[in-house]
Amino acid sequence: MDVYQWSAIGLAVAISVLLVTAARWALKNKLAKVWKLADFIVVRTRVTAYIAAAVVGANLGLPQDQEVKWSTYQTIDHVMTILMIASLTAFGITMAYAATDAILARLDLNSSDADRKARRLKTQVRLLRRVITSIIVVLATAAILFTFPEVEALGAGLLASAGVIGIVAGVAAQSTLGNLFAGLQLAFSDALRIGDVVVVEGEWGRVEELSLVNVTIKIWDERHLVVPVANFTTTSFENWTKQGANITAKVQLPLDWEVPVPELREEAGKLITSSKHWDGRSWSCQVIDISESGEVLVRIVATAANTDAQWFIACQIREHLVTWLATHYPQSLPRKRTEFIGGPPDESSYAAEFPGSAFRRATTSGTTHDINGSARSGNPEEV
Repeated sequence: MDVYQWSAIGLAVAISVLLVTAARWALKNKLAKVWKLADFIVVRTRVTAYIAAAVVGANLGLPQDQEVKWSTYQTIDHVMTILMIASLTAFGITMAYAATDAILARLDLNSSDADRKARRLKTQVRLLRRVITSIIVVLATAAILFTFPEVEALGAGLLASAGVIGIVAGVAAQSTLGNLFAGLQLAFSDALRIGDVVVVEGEWGRVEELSLVNVTIKIWDERHLVVPVANFTTTSFENWTKQGANITAKVQLPLDWEVPVPELREEAGKLITSSKHWDGRSWSCQVIDISESGEVLVRIVATAANTDAQWFIACQIREHLVTWLATHYPQSLPRKRTEFIGGPPDESSYAAEFPGSAFRRATTSGTTHDINGSARSGNPEEV
């Protein structure tokens, strides 16, 4: 190519880049005030817009085949065509992400248990744009491949055997396709959303990311649990925020039979109703069962606005009542009782078996009797 042809290519590239620069300036300084999408377009396309402009400008400035005597010109022209497809694909993907970013920004999400509808929409939008991006990339890859004459010649044969290829591809990508459809099922069945509080494999955490392959759960201690999407459609899991953020805190105390339940209920009520973590809906304090080891099971429940408040009020109830019982009613704390039933053994036979020893018999009141039958206080001992 001569100097004029090179100059034409450079001029076309410069004009394309200048047009993109002017468009970005107008979006940022003029249209951003009335069009919320403008800011997201400027941010997302800060690289892909210039690359696409330069490649398109270079393709427009390339001379025709008959004007060039280079033997390698066809190769250069083919490479430029591939670059144009790739750059326009990247630009289209960033534009799609900019549009979805504008939608996500309007959902008014926060770091706690946010609105259920907003979290559902956020999950669906993020998953859909990943699916659409994957489809665009596949189509762009196919378009690039079909720029090669050899691949284009095989096109008819590939279409004729599409059924067999589809079966083979389906078997090979069974796991990937299973995760893809599982992710779509979770998002659109409203079974799982970004921001949901879940219990999976015994771990309590919040759904941080839902992709086409995995679900990332941020556990309370800053660890991250990565679980395949398909696991959520084949195994059960707990979703604490499926119907809303409201939740009930539960504290269960194993206590002695001598616990004063009315006084305990009054103290629990004073604590709960004065706590900033209680949402004001309901609370209760009840004896719900007797354990196998003989303790009285007292359960205190209090409603909370979200999982964070639920955790704090449960700890508050537990800490306060344990201290209050130990201070005012120590006999209410769990203890074991042992009772020996039967009369005192024969003193002469005991003295012959244990010469020089005093016989003691344990009673439930903690009083011991010596061999003369006189009572004295102290810790019961068993011989």
